[in-house]
Amino acid sequence: MAKGEGCEQYSNASLLNKAPDCDGITQCKKHEQRNRLSVCNKICYAIGGAPYQITGCALGFFLQLYLLDVAQLDPFYASIILFGGRAWDAITDPTVGFLVSRSPWTRFGRMLPWIVLSTPLAVLSYFLIWYVPPFEDRKVIWYLFFYCVFQTLQTCFHVPYSALTMFISSEQKERDSATAYRMTVEVLGTVLGTAIQGQIVGMANAPCVPGPGGILANMSNSSAWTGLNGTEPVITLQHTRTAYMIASGVICLIYILCAIVLFFGVKEIKESSRPKSKPLSFLQGIKLVMGHGPYAKLVMVFLFTSLAFMLLEGNFALFCSYTLGFRNDFQNILLVIMLSATLTIPFWQWFLTKFGKKTAVYVGTLSVVPFMILVVCLKSNLIVTYIVSFAAGVGVAAAFLLPWSMLPDVVDDFQVNNPQATGHEALFYSFYVFFTKFASGVSLGISTLSLDFAGYISRGCSQPAEVDMTLKVLVSAAPILLIMIGLAILYTYPIDEDKRQGNRKLLQEQRYEADSETESTELSHMI
Repeated sequence: MAKGEGCEQYSNASLLNKAPDCDGITQCKKHEQRNRLSVCNKICYAIGGAPYQITGCALGFFLQLYLLDVAQLDPFYASIILFGGRAWDAITDPTVGFLVSRSPWTRFGRMLPWIVLSTPLAVLSYFLIWYVPPFEDRKVIWYLFFYCVFQTLQTCFHVPYSALTMFISSEQKERDSATAYRMTVEVLGTVLGTAIQGQIVGMANAPCVPGPGGILANMSNSSAWTGLNGTEPVITLQHTRTAYMIASGVICLIYILCAIVLFFGVKEIKESSRPKSKPLSFLQGIKLVMGHGPYAKLVMVFLFTSLAFMLLEGNFALFCSYTLGFRNDFQNILLVIMLSATLTIPFWQWFLTKFGKKTAVYVGTLSVVPFMILVVCLKSNLIVTYIVSFAAGVGVAAAFLLPWSMLPDVVDDFQVNNPQATGHEALFYSFYVFFTKFASGVSLGISTLSLDFAGYISRGCSQPAEVDMTLKVLVSAAPILLIMIGLAILYTYPIDEDKRQGNRKLLQEQRYEADSETESTELSHMI
């Protein structure tokens, strides 16, 4: 290979500020090496995704149960809190994305300062969500306020973190690899969230209340409540509340540690030397990103499939506790699902590189459907439930990995078709995050209202038949319908593997031309 050919090969792959002036193959290889992410960089980047999943998993699996059975709120008010907190993201997610896209470059980058500065208050507000205030009249306001504050601050963390994918490397292959690391850690984060919250709370699970009206509810608040023989103390509701606070404290500590690792372990690469496009207004930004066809279709696919899995996530603890009768084992069942998902992430990463991302979405999402059917059709059996849960985790892994792996492709497609519009990556990621949270809010709000209409009994040892039927619909029939709608929309998604590779080459050519022009300008100024 001639010296010039070697330089051109590596220069065309460069997305940094300046095309390298290579003097031989050795220097070109050094330049290529600088463009690559080390395993340590990828791990540090991936660890930054854990707080979102740990807190999201704890809130998704346990907040509904906590508000109903521990804080003892009426299901109607609980639905207001759950939906209101997520609906608030309709404002915060796009707004934060808009503000991030207009943020100036600092010595630490453009995304990392948002992540670091939002962490302390996010941790505090999260802890207060799991605290039962010493008053009854304003409980709803307390939980709604701190839930909304936490969602806002977490948005200030997660939107910049998601957009950071586009700024940690210039290579699409490296970004895909970093995304796989991230998804593995995030699924591991769900395991941690489930394990920490579930196991700590499970050790202090207050007994259920017999009778239709919760006659013994007041007795459960007393630390003097004893067993039937009058001598053995039993776990009280206050013990359960303390356990929730301990679990939240542990999660808050992990949140802070992950933010520190991300900040010191990842270097944000400044955008290409192409001039940044003129700043857009908020409405112009919305029109810009939602007007891109492939992005709008991918968001709709993500919305319906996320809504399906959020319905399953938000109601599975109640389903295991009351419909299946595994009140003391539900946290272990959830842990099995998340462990299975973690173990199968590498498989799905191999699958999408072998068969393409679109095919992987179809296979991965549909693989969970048979187990959604089995879990409600089979008679209550703990061993069978564990087996079904482990198998279902395989599909959950695909739901975690694939949407986030496809988003950079859509952003690249937008940049190919709009070469003059740069610096808008945070807008794309903010709306993507918003639809995830919106799906969660809708699912939890509808679920809790449905349980209220069905006659849910707070902390009851048993529930009416209507509640059992409602829970079966919420963890099986409704998610399956939503999955089918999402996959039908995916059929029209235009970016296949050929299109993706073509966009990659075109984008490299555009950026190389821009870098070459900048280099020529700098040389002329020097002369």
